[in-house]
Amino acid sequence: MSEHHDVVIVGGGLVGASLAIALDRAGRSVGLVEATPAGSLPPVFDQRNLSFAAATVNALTALGVMPLLGSAVGPITRIHVSRAGDFGRVQMNAADYQRPWFGQVVVARDFGQALETRLGQLQHLTRYRPARFVRLGEVVDGHRAVVVADDSGERTLWARLVVGADGTRSGVREGLGIGVDEHDFGQTLFVARLRAARAPDGTAYERFTDTGPTALLPRGDRHFGVVHGVARDQAEAVMALDETAWLQRLQNAIGWRAGRLLESGPRSAYPLIQVLARALVGERTVLLGNAAQTIHPLGAQGFNLGLRDALTLAELLPEADDPGSDALLQQYVARREEDRRQTIAFSGGLARVTSNPAPLLRPLRSLGLLAAQASDVQSMLVGGAMGFRGDVPALCRGATP
Repeated sequence: MSEHHDVVIVGGGLVGASLAIALDRAGRSVGLVEATPAGSLPPVFDQRNLSFAAATVNALTALGVMPLLGSAVGPITRIHVSRAGDFGRVQMNAADYQRPWFGQVVVARDFGQALETRLGQLQHLTRYRPARFVRLGEVVDGHRAVVVADDSGERTLWARLVVGADGTRSGVREGLGIGVDEHDFGQTLFVARLRAARAPDGTAYERFTDTGPTALLPRGDRHFGVVHGVARDQAEAVMALDETAWLQRLQNAIGWRAGRLLESGPRSAYPLIQVLARALVGERTVLLGNAAQTIHPLGAQGFNLGLRDALTLAELLPEADDPGSDALLQQYVARREEDRRQTIAFSGGLARVTSNPAPLLRPLRSLGLLAAQASDVQSMLVGGAMGFRGDVPALCRGATP
C-alpha cells in the first residue's frame, strides 16, 4: 500500500506538529508519521516547562495554537542572571525595550493538547499513527520513498520532500548516513513544578554553578518551573532525595529570590548531551529541530530554534514548484546558517564557561556579567533571547499570516 504527498514529516512532536500546521496554510498535502496512537500525546509533552521566546509566541499565535492553550501562560517580564561565587549580575526588563514581555512560559502538556486540537482542524493533513519509521527508500520520478510500519505491517509513503523531525536519535538522519558531533556536558537536568512563599512576579531567575544552571521560570498557575543542573555522577542521589532535602538543595542553589521554597511536584531528569548533525539535507530530505541540533537548554533556545527551522522551511514551500529540489534545500540551509550557528555557540559556549570551576575564570566571568549589563551588549542579548537572530521567518516577526 502506498500514498503520495508533497511532504512527509517523520515525528509528531513539537517541531513536526508545528510544521504540519504551518504547511496546511499553503495547501500542501502533508503526511505526518507519529509513534503515538490517537488519544495519546508524545512523551515530550510532559510537565516540563517550555520557555517560548517572543518570536515563537508571535508565530504560534498566527498559526492558531496559542489561543487554544487550556491554562494561563506565564509572561517573562524580567530576567535576572547571576553566578554563585562571582560578583556582578545581569538584569533585563522588557519595559526598557518597549515590550510587554521577553517570552512566555507554557507547560509542555498544555502545549501538546493545543497542538493536537489544531492538528484536528487541518484540511490537508493525513496522520499515520501509531507508525514507526523503518527506512528511507529510493527516489523515483521526483518522489522519495519512506517505509513505515504499523499494526498492519509495512507501507510505503512517497513524498516530494521528507522531513526528519524525529528527535536527537533521528532514524531519518541515520538513513541519510549523516554523522553527528557530540559533546557530553557531564550534567543531568532536573525539572519540576515548584511552589514558593512568593508567587511569580514575571521574573525569570537563572543562577549558574560549577555543576550546571538552576532556573526559576514564572508559570501562569502561581507556581514556578524549576530547572536544576547537577553533575552526572550526582544525578542518582539527587533523584533519591526526599522532598525536604530536594527543596533544601534548590534553596541553596537559587537563594531566597522567591522566598522559602515550599512544595515540589515530581522530578524528571534528562542527561545533557549536545548532538549536532554534520549536514542538514540529503536527497529530497531535510532535518529539523533536535534531529538537526540538540543543544544545551541554557537560555531555553532548543525548541525556539527548531520552530524557526520549521517556519523557514514552511515559508519557502508555498511558491516552490518542487518542494524537494536541491535549489530549495540549499536555500533553506543558507537561511538557517546564521541563526543556527549563533544559537549553538551561545548556548554551548555559555554552558562551558559558567560551569567551569577554574579560579582564574572567576574574574573574567564577573567582568562579563558587568559588561553584559551595558545597554549595547544587553540589546544584543535581548534580541537573541527573544528569537530575533539571522533571517527570521515572517511569522516570528509578527507578520499577518
